[in-house]
Amino acid sequence: NMASTFEADGIGLCRTEHMFFEPARLTVMREMIFTDSAVDRQAALDQLLPMQREDFIELFRIMAGQPVCIRLLDPPLHEFLPSDREGMMGLAESLDLPLSDVTRRVESLSEVNPMLGMRGVRLGVTVPEIYDMQVRAIFEATVEASRQAGKAVVPEIMIPLVSAKREVELVKSRIDAVAAAVRIEYGVAFDYRLGVMVETPRAALRAGEIAAHSAFLSFGTNDLTQMTYGLSRDDAGRFMGTYVSNGVFHEDPFHSLDKEGVGELLLLGAERGRAARQEVVLSVCGEHGGNPDTIDFCRQAGFDYVSCSPFRVPVARLAAAHLALRPSSPHDSD
Repeated sequence: NMASTFEADGIGLCRTEHMFFEPARLTVMREMIFTDSAVDRQAALDQLLPMQREDFIELFRIMAGQPVCIRLLDPPLHEFLPSDREGMMGLAESLDLPLSDVTRRVESLSEVNPMLGMRGVRLGVTVPEIYDMQVRAIFEATVEASRQAGKAVVPEIMIPLVSAKREVELVKSRIDAVAAAVRIEYGVAFDYRLGVMVETPRAALRAGEIAAHSAFLSFGTNDLTQMTYGLSRDDAGRFMGTYVSNGVFHEDPFHSLDKEGVGELLLLGAERGRAARQEVVLSVCGEHGGNPDTIDFCRQAGFDYVSCSPFRVPVARLAAAHLALRPSSPHDSD
C-alpha cells in the first residue's frame, strides 16, 4: 500500500519472509522448521500454502496490472526461532516437546555467520519443499487474480543470493514443474518471469551464464556492498565516522553507492548479462536505489529500473525526472 501511495511503478521486491512473522503463521513455520520428518514438514507447508496464496491474491489485486516481483524466502531459518530461554519454553509448550529437544534443535540451526550461511537459494536447494510451496501459492494466486481482474497477471519470481548457474538450474526446474502441475490442475494457462538477485560478487562476475536462465537480473546493492567490502552493514556504524573523517571512505558506502568497487561489479555484471542475453532486464535494488547519484550511475550504465524502500520513492522519482530532463551527454543512455 505504501508503494502505491508514493506512486511507484510496481513493486521491485516483495520480501516473502515478512508474511511468516504473524503469530498464527509463526507457530506453523516453527513446526515446519522443527520436524525431521518429510511428512510432517509437508503438513506444515500445506497449512502455510493458503495463507501465502491469500497474501499474493491481495497483492496482485492492489497492484492491478503493475509489475510485482516476489522474492522467495531469503533469511536463515533460525530467524524464525526464539533465542531466549523464555521464548524456547513457550515454543516447547506450543509444540508439545521437551525443552531439551527445542534447545538442541535451536542450537543445531544456529550458525557462526548466518548472513553467509544457509539462507536464500541455499535453503531452496537444501530444503526444496519451501520454495515449492511458495511458488505454488504464487501460481494459484495468479490464476485467481487473473480470473478476478479479467486479464492476465504475470508474476515475477526472484531467487535470492545466487552465486552459481547450477543453483538457478535446480530451482528453475522445480518451479517449472510446479507451474506445469498448477496449469493442469486448474486447466488455465499463465505465464511467469523468473529472475535472479545478484548480490554476491561471484554472481556479478558470472552474470553471463546466470542470465542464460533469467528473464531479469536484480543487483541487490545492500548485500553486494557487504560482501565486496567484507563489511557487515549492522556493525559498520562503530567505525564509519572515523573512516569518513580520515578520508578512507568519502561517504558511508551503505548510504552512497561505492562507484569504484561495487559500481565496477555492477558494470561488469550488467555488461556480461546483456552480452549473454540481450533482452535481460537489469535493475538495482536496495537502499541505494533511492539515492540520486546511484540513479544517475544506473541510468548511464543502461539499467532498466531501480527499486528502493517505499519511503525513498518520492526522492527517487524526483531524481529520475531531473536526470531525464538533463541534456544528454555522449555517454548517456536511456
